[in-house]
Amino acid sequence: MNSKLTGHLACAAAYGIFGLNIVFCKDIANADTVSPEALFGTRMILAAAIFWLLSLFTKPEKVPFRDVCLMALAGIIGLALPQYTFLKGITMSSTIDCSIIGSLTPMWAMIFAAIFLKEPITGKKVLGVVTSLAGALLLIFTSLHFKGGLQSSTPAGIALLVANCFTFGAYLGIFRPLTQKYGIVTLMKWMFFFAMVVSLPMSLKPILSVDYVAITPKVWFEIAYLIVMATFVAYFLIPAGQRRLRPTIVSMYTYLQPIIAVVVSILAGMDTLNWQKVLAIVLVFAGVWIVNKSRAASPAE
Repeated sequence: MNSKLTGHLACAAAYGIFGLNIVFCKDIANADTVSPEALFGTRMILAAAIFWLLSLFTKPEKVPFRDVCLMALAGIIGLALPQYTFLKGITMSSTIDCSIIGSLTPMWAMIFAAIFLKEPITGKKVLGVVTSLAGALLLIFTSLHFKGGLQSSTPAGIALLVANCFTFGAYLGIFRPLTQKYGIVTLMKWMFFFAMVVSLPMSLKPILSVDYVAITPKVWFEIAYLIVMATFVAYFLIPAGQRRLRPTIVSMYTYLQPIIAVVVSILAGMDTLNWQKVLAIVLVFAGVWIVNKSRAASPAE
């Protein structure tokens, strides 16, 4: 299979998983049985354990101390900070604000890639990002949103969500060379290890304080999805996309998340398909196509 096509499919699958994850995280937050800190810590601990276990069955790679330090930084910027700020931020924000702020991730990725990886910010790239952003915003504003949760966001919630898209955009725009140098399992086992270390001081007590008996089967299923699919599987797929595609293109798949949310809403009978939604989806994918055709940092890319 074509390398770039593999990258596109990996990113589409990962962000498709994230799209459904937004719905589940809102449900878990509304259930009020597991705190964001407990969920954050559980996610880091179990994902680290899974990747370290998987590393026992893969070819070991020697990682110099300098790169271990870079992986630690990547784990903090790309895993710990984005995941904590998202899980905490959605408990203090409305669904629509969460979706709108999340749409800013590609712009941050484009800026950081220009600064650290010397990726040119071309007119075509800007046009593509703006086209997809317009499609995402059209979809957000013309869709019926899931009930429950806050109807308006707090300033702290907005700040956390901005930090979420800023830090993940930074991760995508800075750390692509690591994904090209090491295998996915090696990279993720170290990144999740350091993310877990950062999470423990704030999450250990909340994890021990959870009333596990009070958690409903539905919420257990959603937590399992969050850990297995939205953490282990998704973060296995994202590096596969990163090593084959430029950072801005990877981040553009963020715009799949509102599409997934709308599809779920339609299937649940809470929304209907109309020409505005079709136009929005076309704009999202048109923007990705335009960015994919933009000039890279070098002819080899």
